[in-house]
Amino acid sequence: MEELLSRPISADSSWRRERILHVPLCQEDCEQWWEDCRDAVTCKENWHKGWNWATGRNRCPWGSLCRPFSEVFPRPKDLCEKIWSHSYRYTTARRGSGRCIQMWFDPAQGNPNVAVAKYYSWKKRSSPAGLEDVAPESDHAVCALPWSVLVLLPLALVLLPEAARGCGSHGWGSL
Repeated sequence: MEELLSRPISADSSWRRERILHVPLCQEDCEQWWEDCRDAVTCKENWHKGWNWATGRNRCPWGSLCRPFSEVFPRPKDLCEKIWSHSYRYTTARRGSGRCIQMWFDPAQGNPNVAVAKYYSWKKRSSPAGLEDVAPESDHAVCALPWSVLVLLPLALVLLPEAARGCGSHGWGSL
């Protein structure tokens, strides 16, 4: 059982061997992220790859134009699902539902993402088919993540150096 919880998702990609995929974000958090960043500018829709690293730092690809987030990502769903190669999935699940990751919370009141990670871990273990037969709109893609990754994910995003500048009070970066 421990092995099941600690096994990351394998990704079929030449630029990343393992990563998070389709983590369900709470509706309010996705919409707040989009609202905070709507007037910031970016030159890319997918921030995971395709940067110009000629200077040793990630820069926009040659010839790309910077545009407001609201043009690159017309809806909150577009931002949340596309900016990190579908690492996240927009949901209509609400904060406190236990079915979506909250990006912002008061640690003094506990981490609500612990319950979410445990829910998906339990769901994965209790499904005989490994949730492969569940409809695409369901929560199955996140289930292979170790609960510790889901719990620490919001903290990791806040602490990323490049993400610490711009985009309102929540610290989302812009390029």
